[in-house]
Formats: sequence, C-alpha cells, structure tokens
Amino acid sequence: MGLRNILIEGVSGAGKTTVATELERRGFHVVHGDRSLAYQGDPQTGAPLNPAASAGADLVFINDHHIWPLDAVKAIVADRTHGVTFFCGGSRNHHLFGHLMDAIFVLDADWPTIESRLLLRRDEWGSEPAEREMTRKLHETRQDLPKTAISVDSTRPLWEVVEEILARSLA
Repeated sequence: MGLRNILIEGVSGAGKTTVATELERRGFHVVHGDRSLAYQGDPQTGAPLNPAASAGADLVFINDHHIWPLDAVKAIVADRTHGVTFFCGGSRNHHLFGHLMDAIFVLDADWPTIESRLLLRRDEWGSEPAEREMTRKLHETRQDLPKTAISVDSTRPLWEVVEEILARSLA
C-alpha cells in the first residue's frame, strides 16, 4: 500500500480542484479524479456505460453514474513512490475504495458560496442552471458524500483549508 492516500470530496463548487491545484503547487502528488479517472459507469460493478445510454440521459442519471475505475484507484494507492497521494474529485463509487484511504475529507461551504463559485464557471458542471439546481439539491441532502469523512470549511482562505487538510492527514 502507498505511504499515505487521502481522498478529498465535496459537491461541485466546494473547492476540490482549487485545493488540488494548491497541493500540487506545494509539491504533493495529486490525482484530479474528475479529470483523469472519471467515466460513466455502473457504481456497483464498474462496468462502463454505453455512450448512447448517457447521451440523452438526465442530469440525475449522469451524476449517479460518475465513477472512478476501482483497479486504477487500487494501482495508485499501491504505488509507493510518493509519500502521499491526494485524490481530489467526486465519485459515486467511493464506497468501493474509501477503506483504502488513510483519511477522507469533505469540503463544505454554505449554498451562497457554492452558487457564487458555480456562476463563474464556463463549459463545466454547474455552468448551466439545471446543473446548479441539481447541485443545490445534492448540497442539501449530502447524498453523494462519504458519511464518515472529516468536514473542512472551504469558505476560508485557500491556505487555511490546505493547512488544515495537511495537518489532519499527515500527523
């Protein structure tokens, strides 16, 4: 198993990519899960969905099938060349690999903060009104988030958020 493996989750707009970029800037190994791992698949089996199935799907379906490949996550976790690896992003099958992580964090913010961040987006999740509405519902219910994660207030300045994650995950 890798030396330390940390998962950072949160709803769209919570700050996962911003935190990941800052961790990279500080020299840490970071996996941008939404960019490099995510695909549309069955959250229980991992089987990829036929692209035609997702093409006309509603937003709930697309969200519910946004997963990471379990074998790829396991391979990264097993890589001992990095002192710590931060997995940043959202996955609907985190329940299949959460036990491999040394710590799991959820970035939390109030809805006005999340919405203001989403309103700045162009051509990515949350840039469309229907996506923002769905994100609002997910924010309220927390249904996609790991239940046993450590909550981190991501409304604070970025350096404070990152320092808290580092202090709590590398101790």
